[in-house]
Amino acid sequence: MQAVLTIDLGAIAANWAMLRDRAAPGLVAAAVKADGYGLGAAPVGRALLAAGCRHFFVADLAEGMALRAVLGPGPMIAVLSGFAPGGDEDAALVPVLNGLADLTAHAAAGRRRPVILHVDTGMSRLGLPPTEFELLAAEPGRLGPLQLLYVMTHLAAADEPAHPANAVQAARFAAARARLPGVPTSFANSAGLFLGADFASDLSRPGCALYGINPTPGAANPMRQVVTLSAPILQVREIPAGETVGYGAAWQAARPSRIATVAAGYADGYLRALSGRAVGILAGRPVPLVGRVSMDLITFDVTDVPACRPGEMIQLLGPGNTPDEVAARAGTIGYEILTSLGARYRRDYLGT
Repeated sequence: MQAVLTIDLGAIAANWAMLRDRAAPGLVAAAVKADGYGLGAAPVGRALLAAGCRHFFVADLAEGMALRAVLGPGPMIAVLSGFAPGGDEDAALVPVLNGLADLTAHAAAGRRRPVILHVDTGMSRLGLPPTEFELLAAEPGRLGPLQLLYVMTHLAAADEPAHPANAVQAARFAAARARLPGVPTSFANSAGLFLGADFASDLSRPGCALYGINPTPGAANPMRQVVTLSAPILQVREIPAGETVGYGAAWQAARPSRIATVAAGYADGYLRALSGRAVGILAGRPVPLVGRVSMDLITFDVTDVPACRPGEMIQLLGPGNTPDEVAARAGTIGYEILTSLGARYRRDYLGT
């Protein structure tokens, strides 16, 4: 028996369409890095292409080449970490230039290749720092034959609308745009699309919202849910009050109990931090995870669902148990829940 991860490609396409309408007249790209946030960059990319998406962002060159093989020659595929000038295999990809060294290397290669310039406005991670941007703005000839498609920046705190960093970054990016007149811009991520007109641009770059993660924490989630994960019960056993369950004898039954052992564990990306904190959904009812999450197995107290039997499925992710809700129990974020999803699940795609 095998756990089943169901991925609704129609919901992903609908989420992209909603964000596209929200961003109009600007365009909306799709971030499909980390294998489409753990859901499969190939099927996700094809579904988004069919929905009308023509701009994609990935993390590295290998991801970009794999996605190009799936999507064909039409759409833009930008590589956020950039890459050194190379051979024909990367000719159809767009490097994001994160420093003057990147820019100099590509300009020296002599190609009139399209590039995206990343300006750091407060993340202090990748992107041209202020000193390097000033040098470029003063000497635009440094671009040489390069075709500057967009100037972009990345928001650090967009999921906290009142955070002062948002206004600081908006002001800094506006100043950078003024130094590069006429160059299209790329600004908002998923949460940034909900921050207002100061964060509008020619090309937004949502990621997590496409996959059902709430881009507006603290408010109702406007996105459709995308994933359902269900795992089979392998065994149901009766234990007396006082008996312990799992490694470390970390949970002790306060009453005679029925324990369902389920085929999933931290080797499948079901985080060990969920030990004693998560719930599953069985027969429409929440049942608590008891004991520690182990490599291949988890255990639930199903005493209050007496009819359950081996072979039945417990929902680990899905309605009433979303990635955001599971993440909150694990002390993490929905991104980690999705990108941790393991390879042992059978993957069923809806809307293919």
